[in-house]
Amino acid sequence: MSLNSGIHSLLVTGVDVVPIAASAKRAGYKVFSVDFYGDVDLRHLCEESLSIIRQHVGESCGLFERDYKVNLLLQLVKKLLNRHRVDGVVFGSGLDDNPVVLEKINDLAPVIGNTPELLARVRDKIKFFQTLRQLGIPHPQTAVVNNFNEARNCVKDLGYPVILKPLTGFGGSEVQRIEYERELKEAFDTVSSSSKGCLIQEYISGTPASASLISTAEDVAVLSVNEQLLGVRRLGMRGPFGYCGNIVPFSSSKQVLKSCKTVAERIISHFGLVGSNGVDFVVSKEGIPFVIEVNPRFQGTLECVELVYGVNVVKAHVEACVDRRLLRKTFISRGFCTRLILYSPQRVVVPDLRAFCGVRDLPLIGAVVEEGEPLCSITSVGVTREASLSKGQSVAEAIYNTLLPHHPQ
Repeated sequence: MSLNSGIHSLLVTGVDVVPIAASAKRAGYKVFSVDFYGDVDLRHLCEESLSIIRQHVGESCGLFERDYKVNLLLQLVKKLLNRHRVDGVVFGSGLDDNPVVLEKINDLAPVIGNTPELLARVRDKIKFFQTLRQLGIPHPQTAVVNNFNEARNCVKDLGYPVILKPLTGFGGSEVQRIEYERELKEAFDTVSSSSKGCLIQEYISGTPASASLISTAEDVAVLSVNEQLLGVRRLGMRGPFGYCGNIVPFSSSKQVLKSCKTVAERIISHFGLVGSNGVDFVVSKEGIPFVIEVNPRFQGTLECVELVYGVNVVKAHVEACVDRRLLRKTFISRGFCTRLILYSPQRVVVPDLRAFCGVRDLPLIGAVVEEGEPLCSITSVGVTREASLSKGQSVAEAIYNTLLPHHPQ
């Protein structure tokens, strides 16, 4: 379907779309949404909002690994588009590895962003790391294995520790660090049970980071380099690499930031990605950014990037994709912004979270959140990294102190 510059209404879809919908609303678009969680604050942002989970008082908000199915998202998109006409569709996490579903959505309303073909190219792990090698871009040594014997032989070449992850997925789900051979079999069985293959990577010790970019087919602008928060136990995350939020910007040397920006720009330009895209790194102790993956869609950093740099990411995305006009400004940090994702420490009844500063992704008061599932997000700003992070941690602690376990009648 063809696009023109007259974009007035948007359908936002994906797993976690509250910040994208809020950005679209601030930009003046008429907003509709289809997502997984169906949080209360999303409903207030949209003309209509449909979700896989329908939250009710006293009832469970579900289990993401069990209940999220991309085809269910597609069905709801079809349902909403039967009721409303929109000028375009934008998407967040949850569709990265599903170009066929994205193609079906594009048949219903024009997708503003990367084409399904581009998604398939950049998310094909084997070809992606082959491309990085050809470009001379630092990355962990990586192999795809289909059975345990292949995994064991691969680890003999790489040496312990290694990272084992599913071929598809997001948010650090099921990613494991393997220290010894006796751990490998159990980890391989767990990861391979939910994936058609496994990725084994050399372990790079360092700081998880990312770059947020806006691009047209001709040019690229780096909005921000960000610190990622992974596997934070005090936020209820039990997986060692589970995504727990971010701090914008990444507090590092000018040389490290320049290296991250240069590498990210090269990758986005090489693949011809457009709109809002992210590149994930591990920055080694020597200051070298090792590329982990590309996220060819809006990232979890969106809200923090907007607060720190005073930009509207959704508006910039639409202008880059539709008008082929790149956001032109000097991106000067106005402090630091932290986003923390809180995970439920046990099966709990949702309290009234509206009184807490900076809380979003609000579940229905009185609904039940299962152990280990996302409870809410917190955004906090500060003059320094430490001030921003400390403020968010204080709110998180206060929220955890209000939680009551759910006891079935």
